[in-house]
Parts: sequence; C-alpha cells; structure tokens
Amino acid sequence: MNYKFLFTAFVALMGMVLVSCSDEEATYLSEIRVSQSYVSLPVPENKKTVASASIEVDANSPWAFYDSEDTKDTYKIPSWLKITPLKGEAGKTKVTFEADSASGRECSVKILCAGKEQVINVIQGVKHVENATCAQVIAGPESKTYRVTGTCSGIYNTQYGNWFLDDETGRITIYGTLDKNGQTKNFASLGIEVGDIITVEGPKKEYKNTDGSITHELCDVTVIKIEKSLIKVVDTDPANATAPVEGGEVKFNLDCKGNGVSVVIPDEVKDWLTMVNVTSGANPVVVFKVAPNAAGDRQVDVTFKTTDANGKEYTAVATVYQKGAIVDSNIADFLAAEVGNTQYRLSGVVVGVTDAAKGRFTIRDYSGEVYVYNAAEFNAKVGDIVTVEGKRAAFNGTAQVGSGVVMNTIPVTKVSIEEFLNKEDNKDVYYMVTGTIDEIANATYGNLYLKSEGDTRVYVYGTYPGWGATGDARKNLIATLGLEVGDELTVIGSKTTHNGTPQVNNGIYFGHVK
Repeated sequence: MNYKFLFTAFVALMGMVLVSCSDEEATYLSEIRVSQSYVSLPVPENKKTVASASIEVDANSPWAFYDSEDTKDTYKIPSWLKITPLKGEAGKTKVTFEADSASGRECSVKILCAGKEQVINVIQGVKHVENATCAQVIAGPESKTYRVTGTCSGIYNTQYGNWFLDDETGRITIYGTLDKNGQTKNFASLGIEVGDIITVEGPKKEYKNTDGSITHELCDVTVIKIEKSLIKVVDTDPANATAPVEGGEVKFNLDCKGNGVSVVIPDEVKDWLTMVNVTSGANPVVVFKVAPNAAGDRQVDVTFKTTDANGKEYTAVATVYQKGAIVDSNIADFLAAEVGNTQYRLSGVVVGVTDAAKGRFTIRDYSGEVYVYNAAEFNAKVGDIVTVEGKRAAFNGTAQVGSGVVMNTIPVTKVSIEEFLNKEDNKDVYYMVTGTIDEIANATYGNLYLKSEGDTRVYVYGTYPGWGATGDARKNLIATLGLEVGDELTVIGSKTTHNGTPQVNNGIYFGHVK
C-alpha cells in the first residue's frame, strides 16, 4: 500500500475543509449576511448595454451602504457603479449592481448594519494595466489601473506622497505613493523632486470638490521609474513667490544642468505677468514683473525648460501668486458672482451651525443667506454676528463660501424682556429678545412693542430684514412677512434709551412664529 500517497491525499482533503470553513466564516456575520461577497460584472460588447448582477442581503436590522462625502474612504461608492437599493430594513433584500461597458476595474464597498461592516468586492472584466496619457486617465473609467509617465509639477504631502503629474495632455493628481517595498507613509525615501520625470502605475479614482469640480486621481501608486530632472527651482524671492496687491517682482533661483533655460508664460496672464530678466550659467535667475491687482487673489504656473546633449527636454514648473483686493459684499451680490479666486468679505447673523469644529455654518444678512464651508477661526453660536472672508465657491451647483476665515465675531446674548430692560445702555453689546407683538407703531420701519409672558413690554425701534440693511432696504418687513399683533417675534439689537424709554435699538429680524 502506498502510504505516502494516502498521507498526501489526507493533507489535501484537510486543506480543502479548512479553506471551506474559513470562507464560510468570512462571508457571514450574525447581524447581516450576503449571498456572496464578490460580485463579478460582465463587459457588454455594446457600449449602450448595462451590465448587472445581484446578491441577496439578509439583515436583522436596518442597513445601508457607506458613502462618505467628506473623506476619501476606500469604500466610497465610485461614480461608475450603481447600487439599488442603497439601504434597507431588516429582512431579505435583493441588491443589484450595475455598470456601463468597461473592463479592468474593481472596487470595494461596504454595508453598515448594527455597527458591523460587510465588505462587498466588485470587479468588472479582467484587471490589466493600460499605458495612458493624463488626458486618457481623465477621460477613462474610475477604478481602472493605468501606467502614466509625466513630470512632477508639485508636491503637497511629503508623508503619503500626494503630488501632481503633468504631461503634454494635462494634469492628474497622485493621491498616495507606495515606497519600494509597497508601504505607505514613506514617500521621502523615493527622493522624488519637482521636475523629475516619473512613471507610475495605479487605479483611478474621482473626487468631487466643494466647488463641484472633479479631481482625477491615481491612488496609492507604484513608482516604476524615476528620471531626475536637469532643472529645478532652488528658492524664490519672496520666499512664498507671492507678489503684493500693488505689484512687484518675483525671482526664481534655478539649478540647471542642461543647455540653457527657456521660460513659458501662459498667454492668458501676460497682461499682468511678464519676464524681465534671465541670467545664464548653472544657477540662472529668472525675474518676473507682476502688475498691480484690482481683482481677487490670482496665481499661475510658469514653466522653465532645458535640454540635454541629445535634445531631450526637461521641465520645472513653479507657481507665481499675487494677493488680491477684498470685495465687501452683501450676500445677494456674492451669490450672483462667478466661482473664482476673488476674495469677498461678508457679514451676517449665524442662523445655523452644521459642524462648529470644522467651521461649517450658515449666515444671513438683509439680502439673503449663504452656507460657509470649512472656515478657519470659527468660534460662534447661532445668533452671533460674524464677518467672514472667502472665495465664491459651489457644491453640486449650490453657492457657498469656500476657503473662508472668520475675521470678526460679535457675540449675541439671549435674554428675556425683563432681563433686557435691566441691562446697561451700550450700542456695541447685542442681545436676542423674544416676545409677542403687542402693538405695531410704525409698519414701514417695524417700530413695535413686544410683550413677555408676564406682560412686561419693550419698545423695538425698527425691525429690519437682516444685518447690514440701510436706506430703503430697512422698510416694509412687517408687510413682507405678514406680521400681526399676537405673533411671536425674535429680534437682535442693542439696549438704548430714548426720552426715558428703554428700547431695542435697530432690531434685526431673526425669526417669528405666527
């Protein structure tokens, strides 16, 4: 008898049993079960045909696919994949995955149920690497793997390796770079510098920015080849390459191992940026003249070029910045402005706070209201009056303040009518007062009396539609809102006294209840 053969067969059988048990345990959780954790979508020959596949979800609690808008989570549902439904209740649910005709892409999505996560891996076609230009990556499907060669034009994270790769067809973002051992957070070990010619390989992802635009990325790329550039920027004067509003000069000191230096300035900025001097040698200096700026912040990438003995071209890309004037604006005019780099200064009452830690809130003035996204130095509450500076941005077509900074905050204290009447007169201190409209003395300007539950009255000298109202903009709020005696009204104002009568001075409308 061949015992060796029997022993080998026994080991193989046990291996199959162990693998089977392991797969079963990995697929099922007590809170949620899926009929399969891998979904394979076919590649239709007709590009107009939709590929689809379905699984069954069996959950003991409500569940939902995880999709984060604020982070670039690994499990964010890519734009090329449609999942129906995205959430469900306890019980069994058929879930369908759909995609258009494409090949060589994959992703992972996850379901949250009762605090547990179930990962579903989705693949379409055969994954293969495609040599491509930046333009082809931008136009290509999400999750497909590409190999691209281009120039490193800027590095913005030296730990994870986040940088920009340019070729003659466009620019893509490299979001995460693996080191020689395939590890993350070790970008510095690669020695990549701006101007180097790099070949990378990785999957494409798309990230939606706050202004609604899309950033096309290759994520956690593997570096295939690094060719050191013969030209690079050593330093600049000023150090941040930023010209003041009134204009001036910006100098770039270069290190050049090639044959001479040529400079490329985009045509669209030649009305405000010109080159006035370039020296020769191994350490050339390029001097730009920047014109005065009456608009908002602006910037432009300039390119320095050199060649080797065989005529091969090497480039270095640098950015010239210039501070812009800040436009004082009401919210209505800000909303009507175009998305861009112009800086605006807006003031209004905080009427909602989405995330105080991240500076996400809504302000309102007499002309309208706008959402402020991720403003620095935010330390206010609902009712406070803030001044914020930022750019006109947009998200999903909705206007918002982007790259904002809160420059000033006027605190507003919520008090009862009785408490308000006991405060000292001070036009610079603001209170929020709520009461029932007891009498309307002047409907045009909103002069009226508010009464507390204890029948204490206070005179409101002016009820205006919002912060910043002047002239005719102060008029007719009573008629516009249909305010009547008996309605509950909340106003913001300071404590003053006129002819011996204490009053809420220049009341700012905050809200009402019919």
